[in-house]
Amino acid sequence: VQLVESGGGLVQTGGSLRLSCAASGFTSDDYAIGWFHQAPGKERNLVATITNSGITNYADSVKGRFTISRENDKDTVYLQMNILKPEDTAVYYCRFGEMVEGFEYEYWGQGTQVTVSS
Repeated sequence: VQLVESGGGLVQTGGSLRLSCAASGFTSDDYAIGWFHQAPGKERNLVATITNSGITNYADSVKGRFTISRENDKDTVYLQMNILKPEDTAVYYCRFGEMVEGFEYEYWGQGTQVTVSS
């Protein structure tokens, strides 16, 4: 499975960014794609995920500000980030998790930096 991320950058507080993650090379129809973020010296934490059936899940800190969506025919997932705050500054990683014969396999993108200036 290959994941190609794009869309990070520098934005002022209150601004918006959209991240994208294009997945390829998978065959399972039981999977979820999501975004995690990791600030310096901190753990990598969930931001949002979406399953192949469209079920979404968000971290409490981003509910109402971020929206995860998917474009099925392109196997691409987007993370629209609005009302960005300095505490959103982190490296954002795309994660693809699939179930194959009862086992979960996960793949990670290379990460994209999001910096929110105050």
